[in-house]
Amino acid sequence: MAKNAKSSVDKIVKKVNKEFEKTSAQIETLINDAMKHFDSLQHQVQDPVRRLLKEVDELREREMKRFSDEFERRLEEFHELQSNILERLGVASKEDIRKAEKESKKQLKKAPAKNTTAKETKAKAPAVKKAAPKKAAAKKPAAKKAPAAKAKKAADRSDLTLVKGIGPATAKKMKDAGITSIDQIANPSAADTEKLKAFSSIKGFDQLTAEAKKIN
Repeated sequence: MAKNAKSSVDKIVKKVNKEFEKTSAQIETLINDAMKHFDSLQHQVQDPVRRLLKEVDELREREMKRFSDEFERRLEEFHELQSNILERLGVASKEDIRKAEKESKKQLKKAPAKNTTAKETKAKAPAVKKAAPKKAAAKKPAAKKAPAAKAKKAADRSDLTLVKGIGPATAKKMKDAGITSIDQIANPSAADTEKLKAFSSIKGFDQLTAEAKKIN
C-alpha cells in the first residue's frame, strides 16, 4: 500500500512539474511577443518624432536665412536713406570724402602735363598779348564804379537789424543761434533754415527772406 501511494505521489509531482514547465514556456512566449510588440510600437512612435524634429530643424534654418536676408536688405535701405539725408544736408560721407581725395590726387598728377602743354603754346602768346591792351581799356570804366563799391561796403552785412522786422534783441538771439549775417537770411542753407525756424513766432517772419534780399 505504501508503495502504491508513493508511486501515485511521484506521478502527481511529475505531472505538476510538466504543467509548470508548460505554463512557464507559455509565459515566456507571451513576454517575448509583448517585447516584440513594444519594440514595434516604439519604432512607430520614434520615426514620426524624428521626422518632426527634422522638419522643425529645416524650418528653423529657412526662417533664419530669410531673417538674415531681410535684415541685410533693410540695412542696405537704411544706408541708402542715410546717404540721401546726408546729401540733402550737405554733409559728405566718408566714401565721398575718399572719392574727392582720389580725384584731387589725380588732378595733381595731371597738373605737370598741363604745364608742359602751356610751354608748348608759348609761341601763340604774342597774339594774346596784343589783345591785352583792349582788355585793359575795358577795365578803366570799372574804376569809375569804385564809389558804388564803397556804397555796398557801407551796408554792414553782420547788422541783422537792417532787415525789416528784426530788432536788437532778436538780432542778438539770432547771432547766438548762429545766424550772424544778412546773407544767411536772404539765401539760407538747409542748416540756416533749421536755425531760423526757432524765430517763426516773430511778426512778419515769412517776409524776412524777402526783406533781407532788398538790402544791397
